[in-house]
Amino acid sequence: MSEHNFMTLQFASRSENEAFARVAVAAFVSQLDPTLNELTDIKTVVSEAVTNSIIHGYNNKPDGVITITTQIDDDMVRITIEDKGSGIDDLEQAKQPLYTSKPELERSGMGFTIMENFMDEVEVVTAVGIGTKINMLKRIESKKALYN
Repeated sequence: MSEHNFMTLQFASRSENEAFARVAVAAFVSQLDPTLNELTDIKTVVSEAVTNSIIHGYNNKPDGVITITTQIDDDMVRITIEDKGSGIDDLEQAKQPLYTSKPELERSGMGFTIMENFMDEVEVVTAVGIGTKINMLKRIESKKALYN
């Protein structure tokens, strides 16, 4: 049995939309009956990526657009979070734990580290002045037995 399902969500780059995005993706993924830990991981990475888009991509300007596409294929969840913001000047530096380009905002600099630890795969595609796309993949353990 093969399942394929997807949803796309677009919203303004406003901090109050971060919680909405997290809950919407979690609700969609819930059809796979993930464990509480898996759902928490997914909600956390969505929060991190959306917050990065708002703060770094759009510099807290509320007129940007963030797009989230979530796909389910069998036991795999693919989440893509994209902005058309400023892009990341030095991706390798940005991925370093504790690095933040906005220390005045008391940012932890752990966003990419958290994403990489909570997901099975993380790919970042970015271009200065064009934007950033984060592709993340996670296998839902509770569904594994159905497809093996």
